[in-house]
Amino acid sequence: MDTLSSSKDVTGKREQNRLRNRQAILTAARTCFQDQGYENTTIRELIQKTDLASGTFYNYFRSKQDIFAALLTDFLSGLNEHLHQSRRSATTAEDFIYRSYLALYQATAQDPLVYELAHRNDRALKELFGSGILGLIMMSLESDVRAAIEQNILPKTDQAYLCTAFFGVAYETSLMVARRVYQQPEQAEEEVLRATKFATALFTGGLTKLTTLP
Repeated sequence: MDTLSSSKDVTGKREQNRLRNRQAILTAARTCFQDQGYENTTIRELIQKTDLASGTFYNYFRSKQDIFAALLTDFLSGLNEHLHQSRRSATTAEDFIYRSYLALYQATAQDPLVYELAHRNDRALKELFGSGILGLIMMSLESDVRAAIEQNILPKTDQAYLCTAFFGVAYETSLMVARRVYQQPEQAEEEVLRATKFATALFTGGLTKLTTLP
């Protein structure tokens, strides 16, 4: 019994150490990327920033691009759950749209570095678009839109086009929010509300016409 307990303790400590090392690398990457930009940051600088041995570093990430992907994936994972909860609590079309974009822009304003990196590193972002996390986000959006249509919260229309429109506006306007908040962080809350109201007005102004389409 003591041997089993000891083995669990060792495994638990190893897992904690693994998580600490991974987080140390991501924290160092955030700092370096923000201070000197993604392109100007080298792996050597990241390793020096973490105080980890180079061999230990490469146990977690093979390249700077892998670190970028990890930062963005961690961000998107948390965001997806928040978006899902926000959409499912809506009772009207305007509420559905407003809550969705408010959750997105708030997350962007709180972590503008991630979207700045996405904008500056298109190749890494395109590769990430083929990953499971973005597929999961689209599936979640499609599920929530389908449920909203069934509940008569959203009009009955082409769901694929509607989801694509939601996603397209979300992506581009989030980049704009990120750039503005990055340049003027003191304006973050105001920028979030401005973007949310804009996106909501854009969609609600056109939703009624969708019902007239064949």
